[in-house]
Amino acid sequence: MSELTFTLLRLGYLVLLWVFVLSAVAVLRRDLTARVSDRTDRRRRDDGRAAARQAGAAAAAAPPAPATPTPPPRGGSRPTRLVVTAGPLTGTSLPLGGSSILIGRSPACTLVLDDDYSSSRHARIYPQGDQWFVEDLGSTNGTFLGDHQVTGPTPLPPGVGVQIGRSVVELQG
Repeated sequence: MSELTFTLLRLGYLVLLWVFVLSAVAVLRRDLTARVSDRTDRRRRDDGRAAARQAGAAAAAAPPAPATPTPPPRGGSRPTRLVVTAGPLTGTSLPLGGSSILIGRSPACTLVLDDDYSSSRHARIYPQGDQWFVEDLGSTNGTFLGDHQVTGPTPLPPGVGVQIGRSVVELQG
């Protein structure tokens, strides 16, 4: 082969290497931008909830309207823990407090699942008033409450399984 052929092959290889590096940087940039926009959306949602709470506090100053009685949770007591009932972490238990529980593969989650079918930030279980809710955080494979797919914040009664990947969690008293 001639010197010109080797030079052209080297330049072609160099161009191909730069195309690969720049595409990898573009993918990383897009992923990081998506996470920042997710956080911004979450902050806006949280700000909206704070405004709703303030409006609720103002409404609480008004005389209360007669409320329909809500049935007590199964077993007559409030849930005190979140238990993994199926999957690789069966038997794992988390105490319930006043904060939300983030479930997924990410090490930043409260309950870290070692499961290929769960997303890094898969679902969130959080208290609101006297009730617990489950919310899917845009996971790939979905979150299921019993047999129904969770599409938005959904009330989570004690004793009902929430399927996240291959794991099932439920609130227990």
